[in-house]
This record gives sequence, structure tokens and C-alpha cells, in this order.
Amino acid sequence: MKYDFIIVGAGSAGCVLANRLTEDGRNRVLLVEAGPKNNALSLKIPAAVLKNLQTTKYNWAYQGEPEPELGGRTITHDRGKTLGGSSSINGLCFIRGHALDFEGWRQSGCEGWGYADVLPYFKRLENYSGGASEYRGGNGPLAVHRPKPQNPLYKAFIDAGSEAGYPVTDDICGYRQEGFGVFDMSIDNGERNSTAKAYLDPARPRQNLKVITDAQVQKILFNGNEAIGISYKKANGETIKVEASQEVILSAGAVGSPQLLMLSGVGPASHLKEHNIPVVADLPGVGQNLNDHPDFVLKFQCLKPISIWPQTRLIGRTLAGMRWILRRDGICASNQFEAVACVRSGAGVEYPDIQLTLSPAAVDDQTWKPLPEHAFQIHVGLMRNFSRGNITLRNDDPATPPRILANYLKDPRDRDLLRKGIRIVREIVNQPAFKPFCGKEIYPNNNAQSDSELDVCLEEKLNTQWHLSGTARMGASNNREAVVDPNGLVHGISKLRIIDASIMPAATNGNTNSPTIMIAEKLSDSVLGKPPLDRIEVPVWQNKNYETCQR
Repeated sequence: MKYDFIIVGAGSAGCVLANRLTEDGRNRVLLVEAGPKNNALSLKIPAAVLKNLQTTKYNWAYQGEPEPELGGRTITHDRGKTLGGSSSINGLCFIRGHALDFEGWRQSGCEGWGYADVLPYFKRLENYSGGASEYRGGNGPLAVHRPKPQNPLYKAFIDAGSEAGYPVTDDICGYRQEGFGVFDMSIDNGERNSTAKAYLDPARPRQNLKVITDAQVQKILFNGNEAIGISYKKANGETIKVEASQEVILSAGAVGSPQLLMLSGVGPASHLKEHNIPVVADLPGVGQNLNDHPDFVLKFQCLKPISIWPQTRLIGRTLAGMRWILRRDGICASNQFEAVACVRSGAGVEYPDIQLTLSPAAVDDQTWKPLPEHAFQIHVGLMRNFSRGNITLRNDDPATPPRILANYLKDPRDRDLLRKGIRIVREIVNQPAFKPFCGKEIYPNNNAQSDSELDVCLEEKLNTQWHLSGTARMGASNNREAVVDPNGLVHGISKLRIIDASIMPAATNGNTNSPTIMIAEKLSDSVLGKPPLDRIEVPVWQNKNYETCQR
């Protein structure tokens, strides 16, 4: 069987591509997904995030390597394994990143990826419940919901930020990212709005699109340095080969795309030879530059019975679920992250590098169940960490998960920044707005004050925000660490392109799903030979006196 385009991976990017590449009916497209169909009810319920992460049916749940700076702890790297990929199991947080993130991409050799270049694609993908504007889109495939937080803890969080001297922003995806504000969600009428729902479902009836699930791609097929197709294994063990006349496109994510490249002979030559894999192209950057946002959680007792803990118990959970089924509203229609803060860790930082999010319940780290008391937690995410890791093969078997080493805290500057983030949270909860609600600090607890004491806590509990990226980074051909050019084309290989979070030169300042969808929207035009959308020049707030304290 021969297609014009073969897309490997029906995730956040792959579903976008399947839609855009088949719109005009001219191209025959094959979309191959290793996971099953996305039929489970839990994949539709926004509040079922933890439930979806606790099963491996829809989650790769990769086990990372022992992390040297975390006392040898292994971290589970959850990745979506179904139609919609990680957009079907993630936290539904919608944030684009800061304008200067994309200016950084452009300045690193990725021409055409500045903020004015990517803004039209963010607008194209989006149907924003807050309405269209010069910053936001109103007619795109992906419904983006702006919640109206009702729980008093969200209001206390935003008010406390203002009391502490931090700015308040009316839209973290608009003119001003920096500050405390409402957190948008990938939710449509109370249901999770994955790219499978927003992009793939409308395209499924098209005769020129074929979607295959439960099919593990084994290798990219080459004729010399030209990609000509793939081989994949069906659930019954049968291996199938298919050809692509125009391109093979990898959208298997920051883990799957570099793994498949290396299995197919594209990557660091010395590493491939270790596993007796014939070298098609020596690209040292494949699997390198692994970037993730580390996450640390502070937990506090809640002095008033306003947390959602009672609704997580059997009776409350049952009633909330019935309400969602009947009306698509209530606590099940929210991811419980309705307020966010993007702040700078201190003087001399040009734009926000810390993200804070509040949840009106506290979760046990071992069982992933809510603590049996009224409590809340605040996440500290380090958005521009300095440490980098890598993804490498264990062997030449496609069924064997690769090694994932994030190297959390390897660069000591990350420890310093996370400690600052912890102290910012403590400053926030000590403001008057939190006084009626915030009880004792459950974890780390107030006894952990010094740098060394906080370092012990970081080593014990630091985790991931599941934002793996950068493992096939975009850059100019003279950059030995770059894997693809600014159009996603793999250096030294023809008819092979990568379109997913792996091509990010650096992670964006926030959750990575929204920019991944943008990447797919933008590069779909490149694949089709269309000119890019006209640049949109709009003002963006920046602190011109960032050498002083941000407040």
C-alpha cells in the first residue's frame, strides 16, 4: 500500500496534521497509532486526570533511569498512548508560553519562529471562550475554556499575589503573561478537548485518511538517505510495510520520535553501533537536549471546609460523576487548576521562570489519592531549568522502552531557583487574603527553612510536570546538535520530517501542549508548500527594569 504521507503517532501533533493534510482531498494520508482507540469515558472527564495516569492502557508510563541528584529515585514519565496522545490524558492546562520564548527560538537559528511568526498559528488553532481579539482566536478547531473560579481558595491565591506586590493579569496568553490570573483549559462544554476530538474526529469521514490503532511502528524504511515508508507490527504480531511517496512524518513525541530515529539508523553513530544498528545518518543531537519542567508541591491544611476533598470520597465522587453525566458541569468538568501565576524568581531575571498553580485538594504522593482532610496544594514549576538529559536505546528491539535520564537538578542553579520558588509560595500563603484559609504547612513543613533542608526535600519529592521536549531539536544545519531545520526536515535525510514537541530548541514558559499544537499547525503549511501566515506584530508587556525586583 502506498500513501502520499505517513504520520507516525496520533497524538497532540499527529491529529492536527491528519486534519490539515487531508482538508483539500488531494493527499492520501495514513495515521498510525501504537495505542488503542480513545473510547474510555474517563478520557472525556476533565477531573479524571489521576485515574487516566494510573492505568497503562492509555499511558506509556515510561520508567525513567535512576536520577543521580534525586537519591537514585526513578520518575515515571507519563505519555499518552491512544488517539490524541498526551492531550487525551494530560492536565488540560492551556498556556502558550512567553513571547520571549519564541524570540529565543528565532535567535538560536530557527528563523520564522519568532513570536510574531507563531501568534497567527496560535490564533488559528483556537476557539477561545473569552472571545477573539488581536491576541486570541475565535474560530479555530480547539475550544479553549476560560473558567470562572468559584472556590474561595482560587480568589485567595490571586488576591494574595497582589497583596505581596505581584501583578495580576487578565490573560496569561495575551498581552501580559507575567502575574497571577485565571488558567485556561482545553475543555469543550465540560468535556476534555483533546486533539483527537478537535481535529481528528472531524477528519475521520474523509476518504483520503486512514487511521490505524494498536500498531507499533518498528522502523523507518530508507532507500539510501531517502525515507520511503515504515514497517509496523499489528496486535496479532503481523508486520506490515507501507510506502510514502512524499514524506514520512514523525509525531511520536519527545520519547517516541528519537527512539524510532535511532532504531532506524538515524542518530549518534557511536551509540547506534553499540546496538549493531546500521548507520543511515550520524546525527549526534538525536535523543540529546532532553528538557523537562521539574515540579515541587507544597501542601497546606485548609482551615475552612472549602476544599474538594469530600467530593473525592465515594458518595461525593458518585454524585459529582452523575452530575457530570447529566449536565456536563460541577467539579468533574474542571481539572481543578483554575488559577495560575507566572512570576520571576528574582531580580535580574528578564521574564517569568516560575509557574505556580493551586489545587483545592492535596494529594498523597504514594497513593495519588487525596489526603483525608481539608487541604490544598501549590505546585512550583521551574520553567527555564538549566539541566538537560537524554534518551538512549536499551537495545534494538522497538518493543523495549528507551532509557530516559532527565538529570533533574544536575545544574546547581536549578536547586537555587526551586528554593526561591518555595519561598515565594510561603510568602504568598502568609498574605492577609490567605489568613482565613491557610493552616499549617503539611509538606515540607515549616521546619525546612535552610537551603540544605530544602535540598533534602527536593531530593525526596521533586517530580516531573510531564513536559518532555527538545530531543530532536530544531536548528541550522551547521549546528551539530540540531536534528531538524526550521521546517522540521531532518538534516541529511530527504522526505523525513519531525513535527512534535521533540523539535523545540527549549521548552516554553508553561505547559507544552498548546505550543505543540501550534507547531503542528505551522508546519502543516510547510508540508503542503503553503506560504506561512502573515506575521502579527502586537505589543507584549515586558518589565524594562528587570534588573530590580519584579514587585
